[in-house]
Amino acid sequence: MPTDFASAQLALDLVGVFVFALSGGLVAVKKRFDLFGVLVLACAAALGGGIMRDVLIGVVPPVGISDWRLLSAAALGGLATFFLHPAIERIGRFVKVLDAGGLAAFAVSGSLKAATTLGVAPIAAVLVGLITAVGGGVIRDLLAGQVPEVLRRELYALPALLGSVVVVVLVEQGVLRMWMLWAAAGLVFAVRLIAVRLDLNAPTPLRSGTRT
Repeated sequence: MPTDFASAQLALDLVGVFVFALSGGLVAVKKRFDLFGVLVLACAAALGGGIMRDVLIGVVPPVGISDWRLLSAAALGGLATFFLHPAIERIGRFVKVLDAGGLAAFAVSGSLKAATTLGVAPIAAVLVGLITAVGGGVIRDLLAGQVPEVLRRELYALPALLGSVVVVVLVEQGVLRMWMLWAAAGLVFAVRLIAVRLDLNAPTPLRSGTRT
């Protein structure tokens, strides 16, 4: 990865890890998990997407299990939610905001790392960015015993896909700048929150009116 973007990559990873750890921890608190369960769910949500990303592009061992800064951010997020979580009735809304932040940070960081890794094609970089963004949330929801948000709720994968495409196109055109990375993350975050606020959903199958 170009040195110019190494610091941005680390910052995006740290932001994504911490906010997804908070998101995973809050889901665990809502499910009445114990301290160990909260930490497991927080770390799974925080590090799962990045581990998938690194495995897909051949970066081993993944930074999610080898970089103490990311591990510390994940653990800190889990502990923070266990000891300092808000009232239960406010958790649902707070999780969606944190989830949108993690989605945005990981969509940009995942596509950036893939697009600047030798041998990764543009279309693959876009898909890796998408998987990085949704992977942690999918793992979180499955461990918590619920259908993943990406499959059932407001526009989720599409904002991440949009952010990934923007980053990869900018890299391929050679015009990427630091502020553009944060602007792309802001775009994903905004689109996701607008989708939540307006209850925007991807098309679903029409009911046939018949029962099976």
